[in-house]
Amino acid sequence: MADTHVTITGNLTDDPDLRYTPNGTEVANFRLAVTARIKDGDSWRDGETSFFRVNVWRQLAEHVTESLSKGDRAIVIGRLKSRSWETPEGDKRSVVEVEADEVAPSLRWAIAKPQRATGNGEAKASGSGQFNDDPPF
Repeated sequence: MADTHVTITGNLTDDPDLRYTPNGTEVANFRLAVTARIKDGDSWRDGETSFFRVNVWRQLAEHVTESLSKGDRAIVIGRLKSRSWETPEGDKRSVVEVEADEVAPSLRWAIAKPQRATGNGEAKASGSGQFNDDPPF
């Protein structure tokens, strides 16, 4: 069965939570609140809000954790994944989550200055915004 690809835009309901798997792979999780806008005559109103759990892996997980925080508006491109489990009490649970391939801040109501990350996930200084005599290469 083919993956279901999605693009969602919404606001983070909390700071991304960075953790590590037992083998050391980075994984970050956050929830994105997505509220539909509904045309109501000549005006717009908020519709129902949906909440999506987003999973981000490896270096992207570190970048998301360093770049985004609660309340930030973000764009997520990824794939829907479902998983099921049984609780210790025997109840069956299932959830549909987004496995993110790309995450970016929305620039609709904000600005961002991208910085190229170094190999260890930290942002490399791209300049202080001041002029100097060094060439840009």
